[in-house]
Amino acid sequence: MLLNMKELLKVAQEGKFAVGAYNIGSAELLKVAIEECETNNSPVILAIHPSELEYLTDEFVEYAKERAMRSPVPVVIHLDHGGTKEQILRAIRCGFTSVMIDASHCSFEENVKITKEIVEIAKPLNVSVEAELGTIGNLGESHEGGASEIIYTNPKKAKELVERTGIDTLAVAIGTSHGLYPKWMTPKLNLELLKEIREKVGIPLVLHGGSANPDAEISESVELGICKINISSDIKSVFFKTVRETLKENEKVMEPHEIFAKAIVEAKKVVKHKLELFNCIDKAKMY
Repeated sequence: MLLNMKELLKVAQEGKFAVGAYNIGSAELLKVAIEECETNNSPVILAIHPSELEYLTDEFVEYAKERAMRSPVPVVIHLDHGGTKEQILRAIRCGFTSVMIDASHCSFEENVKITKEIVEIAKPLNVSVEAELGTIGNLGESHEGGASEIIYTNPKKAKELVERTGIDTLAVAIGTSHGLYPKWMTPKLNLELLKEIREKVGIPLVLHGGSANPDAEISESVELGICKINISSDIKSVFFKTVRETLKENEKVMEPHEIFAKAIVEAKKVVKHKLELFNCIDKAKMY
């Protein structure tokens, strides 16, 4: 069941749960995300970053769309951190049902201008638009954007951005970073700020950099109005750690299904844990 983000998150907001957006940089990672969500009767967002799309090619999106339409659970195919108009147009032509335009590094007025232009292109085509205000941190290991310094989302500016652009979802900066946190760093969400943003913004809110944050904070953020949470590093770290172990145990193995089988199982456990935190299990029945 292929939906756009507005349709998907309207139900999530009303039902007080969040949907995971899992970066699918390979067929194996797509398999991890969609199969575990189907097992738990949970909606799912298949996120593809422009650099991932460059590697996967447009043809991979056809496979993802076919898999989504055959799925018994709601599925969105989402462009993660589109940085240019050209990247957005490519995603729309490929059949993505949702796009993110990330102009968060620009001035506020430039962010409004760029985002509004993308909304005017996408909305008539039934493609949802996500924007970002403030900056998500980047711990140096992620290709999904972010900045060396976190700039928190201003609640008043968030309200203005939504009103002036007509976006469907807003990614907020409340203390997360892309990538995995080093052992000496403790991630911390500013939940009081989230409450302020929620009071001023009516559309679904998005949390980027959701890997490695404390479970209790993630669960509370969902209770406070986060409807979409991006997960990439937590899954990839487990997946490729298991792949390395498999290759080390048997250096002669060369069949893909033998190399990836155990990694897929282990990565699915991470997805299942996230679904529990997001209060997302069995929520496909609400669509």
